[in-house]
Amino acid sequence: MKKFSKILFVGLLTIVMGCNDAIDIRQPGRLDALNAFQSVDDLQQGLLAVYNQWDLSPEIALASNFTDEVAVSFDSGGQGFALYDFVLNAGSAAASDFWVRNYRVNNRATLLIEAAANITPEDATEQALFDDVLAQAHAIRAYANLELMTYFSPDPTDDSTLAAPVVDFVAPLDYQPLRNTTGELWDYINSDLTMAASMISTQSSPTFLSADGINAIRARAALTRKDYGQVASLSSQLLASYPLANQAQYQLMFLDADNTEVIFKLERTLTDTYDGQGTTGSVAAGGWAGARFAFVDATITGGSYFEMDRGLFNLLDTNDVRYDVSVAPSSIINPNYDTDPDPVNTDILIIQKYPGSEGKPLMNDLKVFRSSEMLLMLAEARVATNNDLTGAATLIKQLRDARFGSAQAMPSYGTAQEAYAAILDERRIELCFEGHRYKDLKRLGPAANRGVDRDPTDCNAQSGACTLAATDYRFTLPIPIIEINANAGIGGQQNPGY
Repeated sequence: MKKFSKILFVGLLTIVMGCNDAIDIRQPGRLDALNAFQSVDDLQQGLLAVYNQWDLSPEIALASNFTDEVAVSFDSGGQGFALYDFVLNAGSAAASDFWVRNYRVNNRATLLIEAAANITPEDATEQALFDDVLAQAHAIRAYANLELMTYFSPDPTDDSTLAAPVVDFVAPLDYQPLRNTTGELWDYINSDLTMAASMISTQSSPTFLSADGINAIRARAALTRKDYGQVASLSSQLLASYPLANQAQYQLMFLDADNTEVIFKLERTLTDTYDGQGTTGSVAAGGWAGARFAFVDATITGGSYFEMDRGLFNLLDTNDVRYDVSVAPSSIINPNYDTDPDPVNTDILIIQKYPGSEGKPLMNDLKVFRSSEMLLMLAEARVATNNDLTGAATLIKQLRDARFGSAQAMPSYGTAQEAYAAILDERRIELCFEGHRYKDLKRLGPAANRGVDRDPTDCNAQSGACTLAATDYRFTLPIPIIEINANAGIGGQQNPGY
C-alpha cells in the first residue's frame, strides 16, 4: 500500500527548507528552520521533505542514454542525441544535475540535523523516534555524497585524488568551497554511515531507510571503494535476510506489488512531486521513471523515443523472467535485423521495466537496493579477494536458477578477467534501466576489458558512436559550468579531459 503520508506537508516544508541554505540567517517575515522545527514530530515531517529530494531518474537516464542499454527508437523526436553520441562537457545537464541535486539533498539533510540540536525529546518514545529520524537524515546525506564521490572523483579508490567539496554544515549563500580529496570525502560519508547505524532502531522497511537499508548503502560504498572484505560481509548479511524473488515475485516487484527482494525503494504515487512526465531525453528529468524512454506508455504505440539496445536484447533468453519484465509484448522482433534495410522500423524493442502502477502508465517505485545486487556484489568480491572463480560462478548460477525458474548450467571461468566480464554481463541484464551501467563500467570495466558496446545496427543508424572504453575520461563527470561561474576557484580543479 502506498503511504500517502509521505506527501503531507512536503510542499510547505520544502519551501521552508529551500528559502535559503543558512539556518542562522534571519529575515523579517520569513519562517526559518529554527521556528519550523520545534518538536520531534516537526523533524519527522521535515524528514519527508528530505526524502522528497531523493530521485533515481537522473541515474537511470545517464546509465541508459550514455551507455549500451538503449537505442534511438522509431518514434524519436531527437531526445537525448547528444548524450547518446557521448557528448559530455561542463555545460551538460548531467554535470549540473548530479552536482546541484546531491548538494541540495546534502544541505536539506544538514539543515534538519542542525535544527535537531535545539530539540529535546520528552520521553523514551520520542527519543526513539528522534534517533530514527536523525539516523535516516545522516544516511540520506551519506547516499548523496556517495553519488558525488562516484560521479565526480576520477578514482574513488585513490584517497589523494580530488573529489567534491565536503560541506558538513549549513553554508552561507556566498560560500565558495574548493574540492576536497577523495579520502576526505570518504571520511565524511563513513562518519554519516557510522552515525546512522548507531542510531537506527528499525531493522527493515522497504520504503524508509532502516538498519538493512543503511547496510546496503555501506555495501555499495565499500564496492565503490573496492573494499571487498566489507562488501562480502555486508552483502552476505543482507542476502541472508532478503531471498531472491522467484519468477512470479519478480514480475510483481516491477508492478510494485511484491517486496520479497527489495531492501529499499523510493515510493512514487499519484499526485506526488514526481507524478509527471518530466523533461524527456534529459538527465535532469524527474517525473515517472518510464518517461525516460517513452511519452505515453510502455507499448509500441506509446511514443517510444528510446528502445532497448539490440546488444542487450541479444543477451536475454525468452525463458528468463527478465525478458518478460524488460521487453514489452508489443515489441516487433526481427531475427534478421542486422541485414534488414530498415531495422529502425522492423525491429522495435519496447522497454517495459516501468509499465506503471496505480493506473498511471510509466510511474513505478524506484528500486534503490535489491538482494540480487547484493549477490552480484558478493560474486565480484569473491573474485577480487581470493580469486574464487568457482564461488563467483556458483552465485551467478543461483541468480539464473531463480530467474529461469529451473536449474541452469554451472558457468566456468578460466581467469579473473573472464569472471569480471561475466559479472558485468549479468549486471547488465539484471539491473538494466535501474541506473547502474555507467558506474559499473567505470568501476569494473577496465578489469573486465569491457566498455560501452552498442549493437552496430543501432548505433550506426544514429551517428556511429558505438563503443567507448571504460577508461575514457567521460566516465567521470565534469565540474559543472554553473558551479564554476559562481565559484571561480574551483574552475582550476576541473576533472581531466574537460
